[in-house]
Amino acid sequence: MGNTVAREDFEWVYTDQPHADRRKEILAKHPEIKALMKPDYNLVWVVVLMVAAQLTAFCLVKDLDWKWVVFWAYVFGSCISHSMTLAIHEISHNSAFGNSKAMWNRWFGIFANLPLGLPYSISFKRYHMDHHRYLGGDGIDVDIPTNFEGWFFCTRFRKFIWIVLQPFFYAIRPLCINPKPITRLEIINLLAQLTFDVVIYYLWGVKSIFYMLAGSVLGLGLHPISGHFIAEHYMFLKGHETYSYYGPLNLLTFNVGYHNEHHDFPNIPGKSLPLVKKIAAEYYDNLPQYNSWIKVLYDFVMDDTISPYSRMKRQLKGEVKQD
Repeated sequence: MGNTVAREDFEWVYTDQPHADRRKEILAKHPEIKALMKPDYNLVWVVVLMVAAQLTAFCLVKDLDWKWVVFWAYVFGSCISHSMTLAIHEISHNSAFGNSKAMWNRWFGIFANLPLGLPYSISFKRYHMDHHRYLGGDGIDVDIPTNFEGWFFCTRFRKFIWIVLQPFFYAIRPLCINPKPITRLEIINLLAQLTFDVVIYYLWGVKSIFYMLAGSVLGLGLHPISGHFIAEHYMFLKGHETYSYYGPLNLLTFNVGYHNEHHDFPNIPGKSLPLVKKIAAEYYDNLPQYNSWIKVLYDFVMDDTISPYSRMKRQLKGEVKQD
């Protein structure tokens, strides 16, 4: 079962996050990076193809035995679903159509959300912007686990269960840490999703619905791609708040592994983040980094000094502006 980890609270820090200062320094030295701050129009076509692929899969699984529905939900559907959540992450940064067409990005995010089965896109955008502005902010950044998570999931077995249940914690955590009033767009997101789910059930039945929902839950839980949830900000090395991953799964995740680069330049699409690293290599090459998300998951479970408490947390000062 593992031993209880030594850490009993978050790592409280009283400095600002490092990304704004590093961004200013890099831009002063490498102003050519500004040319990368533009939409990635290819993202639109990739998302459309992913939605089409899932629609095809919904049709194909409707007549399979249940064991094969479960098999394909994990082997194929989970990969597409998790990849789509990271496409929605890109869209939340207005990477599809640019900042001048912010609402186009919101509507496109609702479209990209459809094959996930549960409404997600609009709420994610609201909370994700807080994550960037107030990284680690107490009561604001819902990427930080709750005190209950840190206290309870403190053994190897419990940490394993925590990884399996990650999608549920990401859904519930905002309601516990930073509940926000529901907006009109969130209601539209919900209604569009319910309508889509009803249509899929009417056309192809319960197996297609199960494949859709199971793929989303499995893909965001115990899955190699889910290593990025832990790799991004969990403090495997004291004093380091954000970590990048440079392995092959970036091909499926819109380069979300380039996470230091992303927090330094959140308005640069994932497609261009490897160029950021190449241009400003002196800033990134010597930072702690990963090459395997599977190893991150293994180390998180097996290392008794790491737990959901292994995050930097800040007491925010001054005015806090949220979406």
